[in-house]
Amino acid sequence: MRIIDFLYNLFMVPSVPQSLLILMLTVAVGLFIEEKVRIGTFSLGVTWILFAGILLSHFGLRLEPHVAHFAKDFGLILFVYSIGLQVGPSFFSSFGKGGLQLNMMAGLIVVLAAIITWLIATLSGENMATMVGVMSGAVTNTPSLGAAEQAYSDAFMRDNATIASGYAVAYPLGVLGILFSMLLVKWFFRIDVRKEEAAILQKDQGKKEPACFDVKVSNERLDGISVSELHHICKVEMVISRIIHADKSQEVPQGSTTIQCGDTLRILCDKEHMDFFQLLGTITDRPNALQEQRSSDQTNLVSRRIVVTKPEWNGQEIRKIGLNSRYHITISRVKRAGIDLLATPGLRLQIGDRLMVVGDEEEVKKVAELFGNELKQLDVPNLLPIFFGITLGIIAGLMPIHMPGLSQPFKIGLAGGTLIVAILIGRFGPYHHMITFSTTSANRMIREIGISLFLAAVGLGAGETFVPTLLNGGYMWIVYGIFITLIPLIIAGVVARKWLKLDYFTLMGLIAGSTTDPPALSYAVAQSSETDKASVAYATVYPMTMFLRVMVAQLMILLLCS
Repeated sequence: MRIIDFLYNLFMVPSVPQSLLILMLTVAVGLFIEEKVRIGTFSLGVTWILFAGILLSHFGLRLEPHVAHFAKDFGLILFVYSIGLQVGPSFFSSFGKGGLQLNMMAGLIVVLAAIITWLIATLSGENMATMVGVMSGAVTNTPSLGAAEQAYSDAFMRDNATIASGYAVAYPLGVLGILFSMLLVKWFFRIDVRKEEAAILQKDQGKKEPACFDVKVSNERLDGISVSELHHICKVEMVISRIIHADKSQEVPQGSTTIQCGDTLRILCDKEHMDFFQLLGTITDRPNALQEQRSSDQTNLVSRRIVVTKPEWNGQEIRKIGLNSRYHITISRVKRAGIDLLATPGLRLQIGDRLMVVGDEEEVKKVAELFGNELKQLDVPNLLPIFFGITLGIIAGLMPIHMPGLSQPFKIGLAGGTLIVAILIGRFGPYHHMITFSTTSANRMIREIGISLFLAAVGLGAGETFVPTLLNGGYMWIVYGIFITLIPLIIAGVVARKWLKLDYFTLMGLIAGSTTDPPALSYAVAQSSETDKASVAYATVYPMTMFLRVMVAQLMILLLCS
């Protein structure tokens, strides 16, 4: 009996230790199921934690109310903040060339889903808060679920378990519906994936990264001009990493270095500007990255990758460091988050940047010491931006905003405030010497811990009423979810293909990104081994979509449920 009493008190009597035990057990069970239940490469991922919580709660396991609220809010904050830091650097640039069109289509998908949700709730008489949960599950967007729950709790001073129940019911078919919409668009337009891929490769060949090539100067009008004057004449962003003279000697150019006919310039620029340099002379070579790093037999010039690990250079413009004059070296490229950037004078460096430095071997070593170049330093966690940013995010989320038509002040909530602050810090933090760098694994660890705690708390809170609600008409949420998933994606898919002429891989990336659905992205990427257009489109629309999903869910709760 003592053992039975011990187990009963351990699992069934709400307390802080008991609640922590139940939370950890729920996460462990959910992750175990995630590993074991797969259909090919398809899996519901960490969403299994939500179903594990519903199951355990259905059989009587409960959390102490204060612990439940803390776990849910804290997990949501960690999850959303890590996402904001990740997408922040690309958030505003995603509205640049080509990105604006894609983001407008993603915005259309978000708005259509909200309109359809409102129509279903109006025509069926279903509770609007419940339908917002169904919408979040139908578009597989967990942050919007968190935002909706937070907004409802703040507005009505109580929780609504049907929001999470609607999400849980709609989510599985939401994942399948997103994949089905891709296949439906492919069938409707009779798209041959292999032919589409071949056409893309032929059109976009060589445009993935900055071009590196040699130009032998033969234009007599340029004889005797300086490197600075050449930059002024060309009026395109470029970097001259070295000059190879007629006698085969090489040097790292400075602004005052004179260019003579017969000199060969090693130039880096955007691929689209490459033909312009035929005005200088003849393009004689197009060295790849490996060739560029090898030193010449006739010179002690070398190319090396140097990692920025010292905090004092975070946010500094390359022009202000004065490397060319102080060390007689040139930074030709900067690799950041896997993307090659031209080392233009106005580019601001960030912790973790990998610089391609060209110059005398001894000078390059000095520059390596200057920037740190100690990879182990990148493994040290930077906690200040996280806790400082979360503090600002909570303040922003709880700040009352008075809006016409609302009986009470509007709050963007913990999810919205944290997301906005994280995006701003991720984008502008380095400009103010704030170190926002974290390794991909560290960012993902924070995100996964946050979403695990949130889903466990939500599932444990929803499980008591989940089965009765489902049996008493909740099965219709599945049908509603299918409409919310398919209609916006099919409409947007037809518009994007027929009138915007998007290629199929970009279209798949748009669909996956507009629903922030990793399994859909995995499927899209698997369709081609030669082009990354799906990944690019996904990354382009993901930041704005995540922001819109969170904001729209909150607004629907506040405007339509009050």
